[in-house]
Amino acid sequence: MGGQPGSRTGRPPLTERRREATRMEIADEAVRLFVAQGVAATTAEDIASAAGVSTRTLWRYFRSKEECARPLLTAGLELVTERLRDYWSGGSSLTRTMPSADDPGVIGTRRLEALRDLIRLSRDEPGMRAVWLETHFDAEAVFAAAIAEGTDRPDTDLAVRLEAGMFNAALRIAVEDWALQPDRTDGPPLRESLAQALHVMTELIDSERSATPGRRMIHLPGTGTRPGP
Repeated sequence: MGGQPGSRTGRPPLTERRREATRMEIADEAVRLFVAQGVAATTAEDIASAAGVSTRTLWRYFRSKEECARPLLTAGLELVTERLRDYWSGGSSLTRTMPSADDPGVIGTRRLEALRDLIRLSRDEPGMRAVWLETHFDAEAVFAAAIAEGTDRPDTDLAVRLEAGMFNAALRIAVEDWALQPDRTDGPPLRESLAQALHVMTELIDSERSATPGRRMIHLPGTGTRPGP
């Protein structure tokens, strides 16, 4: 999921699209090198050279060599945020509205494998784990804004923040579960893992969307359902 997922400003200008393309190219090469020779043995100069940019350009886009991989993570989160807004606008169900791994808007097969490699690296590489968790930390505020917009509540509402946190955690855990499965052809695809996680969220968030306008119902597990503000 620029760096923050979920901005909705229409088609970006050509210069911005080129900038994002460069960021993604750097991310591709960074992950490839991290997997091939290890994070510690890979330098910023190695990544820049492989991506065909100067080291100065790389540092203009990223704060650290580990941060170079972030565009692979944010791309999917940006699309999820768009679909979450679409859902509040009239999507049939949360699981059907959310993208699957073969959705045209999601990163392609090659980058899907890079995403798997990246998440696996995050289990043992503190720098990569920090980027993975920071990406989701940033995404949570965007999810909260989308939920608040769709339910006519402020994004500072405790229930909104809890729903965003649960939604965010469900996505993160589903992707991790998919990435950490043993390499086998009969393993569950990413879309199946996401569908299972989103099914858990459907009852909670669907109850918000079906509530009477102007008196949204907030369902907090373990506390029952109470009228929203």
